Amino acid sequence: MSEPAQARLELDDIQRGVLSARPTPYAATYILFRIDDRRQGRELMRRASAVVTSAADTVSPLGETWVSIALTYHGLKALGVAQQSLDTFAWEFRQGMAARAHALGDTGQSNPEHWEAPMGTSDVHVVLVALAPDNARLQAAVDRARPAYDALSGVTAIWRQNCHALPTETEPFGYRDGISHPAIAGSGIPGSNTLEEPLKAGEFVLGYPDELGGLQRLQPEVLGRNGSYAAFRKLHQRVGVFRRYLRDNATDPQDEELLAAKIMGRWRSGAPLALSPACDDPGLDTDPYRNSFLYQQDDPAGLITPGGSHIRRANPRDAAVAGVPRLHRMIRRGTVYGPPLPDGVFEDDGVDRGLMFAFIGAHLGRQFEFVQSEWMNDGVFFGSGDAKDPVTGSHDGSGDYTIPRRPVRRRLHALPRFVVTRGGEYCFMPGLTALRWLGDLTD
Repeated sequence: MSEPAQARLELDDIQRGVLSARPTPYAATYILFRIDDRRQGRELMRRASAVVTSAADTVSPLGETWVSIALTYHGLKALGVAQQSLDTFAWEFRQGMAARAHALGDTGQSNPEHWEAPMGTSDVHVVLVALAPDNARLQAAVDRARPAYDALSGVTAIWRQNCHALPTETEPFGYRDGISHPAIAGSGIPGSNTLEEPLKAGEFVLGYPDELGGLQRLQPEVLGRNGSYAAFRKLHQRVGVFRRYLRDNATDPQDEELLAAKIMGRWRSGAPLALSPACDDPGLDTDPYRNSFLYQQDDPAGLITPGGSHIRRANPRDAAVAGVPRLHRMIRRGTVYGPPLPDGVFEDDGVDRGLMFAFIGAHLGRQFEFVQSEWMNDGVFFGSGDAKDPVTGSHDGSGDYTIPRRPVRRRLHALPRFVVTRGGEYCFMPGLTALRWLGDLTD
């Protein structure tokens, strides 16, 4: 049966972590589980379905703590999902992130052979993400939940990463984060760019029409309905290397900040170059239209926001590029881990710091993988050869970055790798009904 063109999302069956922006400030934790006994793994799903918050809920079952659950391909197998059902999942999901390393630019230091164990292995079955307003309340919630899984001897917590949001909402390189997100038709959740038409729900949630009129479904339908794919990545940021590169390529501190903005596409405060091309404007933080701008209409040559800058690569908006930007939109979320490198320090201190990055969408291939391979790690899409993203690209020290400028363009040379992948997983975030269905599986 075909879906109505403007189907309203079943928010009470969609995990809140799929659609809702994260609160601020907050603390978070990622916990990975291995299932050794499928009956107890199913019990974990039943318990999870009672605490996972839906997108329709204003109050979590755990009070001010929000919980999301996702499963890897190996996790679904461990629960005993039939192979004919597993075969209906996206082929990228079935392969797993480690197997897709070359396409994702996870080479050199980012190669899966260097990842933190157990990420990238068949031992990772379940990813639990919990968020709370602060570390104390997060730890209290995790402590309350621990007996629930500790009592399941066939389910083992095998890895954990604590995260947090800084009061400044910046990431380790010092930029304001979490500014841009798409509007999703039928969700009631507004997007950050008033000039962007809401995207069809099927771009992000299975079981609804997408931008091409297609429907992503699994078998049985209850398993896929209201679910989404997710890509979780632990990204280590070489903050000292980044700071030194800016300093060494700038003429003075003011030029250093301009250079940082031209690389990112935004000033440190989050103010976009598109709306504040000459200097930072922290006052835009309270402007409801701070993310409402276009590129092709206002800056086709990239003289204000370079075509190769991070935010223009990640979302070219209306720019004339290879590919249709609307077909590659996705929900991105980043959560800081590790302590900040003190101001004025230009040498990394050996402490692990960076972002736990999350992609959410209905199309792993044409959303996450396309953006990673074609827009972040190549430049052909906007006529710049093999140039990579200056911030997150898989650089080896030989790449350049061009900043359009009149009368003479500015070019940066020998870009080092600023971000190193430490691990990651492709997951599926089931709807709440699907979580209960997984819990009720029998042999």
